[in-house]
Parts: sequence; C-alpha cells; structure tokens
Amino acid sequence: MTQANKITGAEIVIKALIDQGVDTVFGYPGGAILPIYDELFQQKKIKHILVRHEQAATHAAEGYARSTGKIGVVFVTSGPGATNSVRAYRRPDGQCPNSGYKWSSAYFYDRK
Repeated sequence: MTQANKITGAEIVIKALIDQGVDTVFGYPGGAILPIYDELFQQKKIKHILVRHEQAATHAAEGYARSTGKIGVVFVTSGPGATNSVRAYRRPDGQCPNSGYKWSSAYFYDRK
C-alpha cells in the first residue's frame, strides 16, 4: 500500500457512518475523540449537535432514534466522558446496561 492510499481511523469512522446513512451525531468533544471530530468537521453530510453533558448526548441520540427510526449516534471522549454517557442508562438496581455498540468512544443506537 502506498502512502497515498492510507487513510486514518477517523476517516474510516466518518466514512462508515456516511455509508450507513447517518446524518446526525450528538456529542461532547474532548481528548481521545478529537481526531474524529476533526474529520467530522471536514465534511457536510453529517450534522453535529453539541450538547452540554455526555448524558444529554445519550438521551438525545436515543430520542432521535426512537422518533425518526434512524440510527442515533453519540460521540464522547474516553474515561469520564464515556462513563457519563453510560450513566444515562443506569438502572435503580445499579446495573449499567449498554443498549448500543461500543466503538472506541463512540456509541451507536439503532432503535428500529
């Protein structure tokens, strides 16, 4: 493979989202996910909704998926960002079910 054929992981993520028909992403940028955000803002097919907290991104993506039938996507950074997003689904018994697919610091919700 030549240098001209190489692409970054961030480019792969954005291309995969576009290929899957994703048109909206909810998120809160930070540290580990910044390369994906850099790539996200280089294209015009996916709209980004900036939230004020990672839990808000999770709730927004779920509401979006339920109301539109489309895939709800959440972008948060690793560590506390990911923990805060998962806490949106914490049940009273203390368990934290993850109803999406974890891909690095990105969560995908498909509520069809």
